[in-house]
Amino acid sequence: MIAHVRGRVAAVTLSSAVLEVGGVGLELMCTPGTLATLRTGTEATLPTSLVVREDSLTLFGFVDDDEKCVFELVQTASGVGPKLAQAMLAVLSPDGVRTAIATDDVKTLTRVPGIGQKGAQRIILELKDRIGAPTGRVGALPTLPTAPWRDQVTQGLVGLGYNAKDADKAIDAVADQAGDAPDVGVLLRAALRSLSKA
Repeated sequence: MIAHVRGRVAAVTLSSAVLEVGGVGLELMCTPGTLATLRTGTEATLPTSLVVREDSLTLFGFVDDDEKCVFELVQTASGVGPKLAQAMLAVLSPDGVRTAIATDDVKTLTRVPGIGQKGAQRIILELKDRIGAPTGRVGALPTLPTAPWRDQVTQGLVGLGYNAKDADKAIDAVADQAGDAPDVGVLLRAALRSLSKA
């Protein structure tokens, strides 16, 4: 088990980051919020979760241990794999997930692409006694000062299963929230909310 990775950020893509550790570049799949905290060329330490499949080894990286714990816990619910767990953390903060499950908030969980009404009810039923109380931490994410936020949000939405046309509509709907220093994680969540209303 790889508990965490520390190294120089060699690259940040739209869905992953590459950290150079001892001359080896490790690719970590991350949520937009986690990616927004990373800068190429700087040192970073990310808690990680290794998902082993018959045909692949996938390393997921997180902004903190709390996000990692929620990622691993929600996968214990039937029908929730690593991609869906990551989508939950792309839309909701760890406390948002805890609150939705603790308060039987099916509507909030169905905002996550890939979770329907029955899936949300099953997740609540299976995890309610194990998810724990919200920690009360505010998930404020650093802003990302680069201009191509639209491409990053589009890539994030397409990666979560939306088509490019719907992604463009959602981005247009949230463009006024971008401001001078757009935060990709916040904008992606806003775009997902607008898609869930449509």
